[in-house]
Amino acid sequence: MPNPILPLWEHVPDGEPRVFGNRVYLYGSHDNAYSQSFCDMRLKVWSAPIGDLSSWVCHGDSFQTRPDTDHEPSVDWCKGELYAPDVVEKDGKYYLFAYLFYEKGCVAVSDHPEGPFTLYSKYKYDEKEAAEKKRYENGVFVDPGVLINDDGKAYIYCGYEHSYAAQLDSDDLSRVIPGSYVDGILPDEAPFSFFEACSPRKIGDTYYLIYSPCRGSCLAYATAKAPLGPYEYRGVIIDNGIDYPGGNDHGSIMEINGQWYVFYHRMTNNTLHSRQACAEKITILPDGSIPQVEMTSLGFSESLNPYCATPAAYACVLTGGAYIKQKNPLTTMVSGIKNGSIVGYRYFDFGLDYSGTSTDLIIKLLGCGETGEVEIVLDDKENGESLGKAAISGDDEILKIHMRPLSGRHAVYFKFTDSRRQDAFGFAGRELCSLCEFCFVK
Repeated sequence: MPNPILPLWEHVPDGEPRVFGNRVYLYGSHDNAYSQSFCDMRLKVWSAPIGDLSSWVCHGDSFQTRPDTDHEPSVDWCKGELYAPDVVEKDGKYYLFAYLFYEKGCVAVSDHPEGPFTLYSKYKYDEKEAAEKKRYENGVFVDPGVLINDDGKAYIYCGYEHSYAAQLDSDDLSRVIPGSYVDGILPDEAPFSFFEACSPRKIGDTYYLIYSPCRGSCLAYATAKAPLGPYEYRGVIIDNGIDYPGGNDHGSIMEINGQWYVFYHRMTNNTLHSRQACAEKITILPDGSIPQVEMTSLGFSESLNPYCATPAAYACVLTGGAYIKQKNPLTTMVSGIKNGSIVGYRYFDFGLDYSGTSTDLIIKLLGCGETGEVEIVLDDKENGESLGKAAISGDDEILKIHMRPLSGRHAVYFKFTDSRRQDAFGFAGRELCSLCEFCFVK
């Protein structure tokens, strides 16, 4: 399944991946296309078989703060947005840790990993200690990430602009053990620069905290030899703002069938509030470090098939004002293309070299009344080999670019030029076209 890993109409940011049994589950917030705010009032769960990561299914709403035609509200003390949950399993039950936007948070429970989840309890903690020492954010527990250790002990990690952690009662996962609070589990200062989005994992004998640092579009990580630290800053895993319209990031890492992945989200619809779930393969080296990976179009795929129609929305490089646009649930494209915009895809596998066979690239564009040119470039968006060009008429059209035979694995970039780029009246800033889909044909 390419990026995004869920259908193009779905928007699930803040993803927490978990493997239960023979399926991987994705728990996250829920955004809406073109929203002007983060998240809505429900949580949804998606899952896929660990042996077929192309077959994601939606289990529907799992928890909500407002009633609808199918559900009663899961809580009775607020009707606000739900953010960034986590789910863990203990003794055959599945516990959802919910962040209700600046209301007292809670834990919910289900007999099934997909839910639906029913209220178990609000968080319980020493309120006198909390008041005197300004702890627990008045019971909000922002972006809760939970770890069940090998010895059965449970820990919760939270925070916005300032982190903290505590041990939970193993017999009552909603109760914080008095005296276990650790302030600043990840420092606010550089190099950690903690901002939000704690997600704990244990790999071997090492504890990992994945989080979002203050510099915005990154997921960083720190490691320790004990669940409550001290933690050592290790670096950045991925940055969703490199050659892409970046924004906040939130996610985690998960091993699936022996391969580690980082789950993260990316921005769409020319807004920070319309985010989609993505994944990339990562490597954990013997010293515990995770080399930073680039954004690709791959998700769980080994490569993109150039000989099938590729939706434009699989782009992992968008510069010069281009952005993913959902026109309706059935139509998603790259819009905002102007003079100098680059739209890129990593990576296609063109297979073996077929001597003497040429290749055509078929491109579907929606015109905006402006004329120009599109150039296809291989491997390097700035200095790669030019495979050919085609004129853009300003109307909706199907273009064909005839090019040399292609083989092997390559990134492909579309570079756009407006014919009025030198116009003294400012027309060069107008939108040139939208890219819908394309296909290579032999």
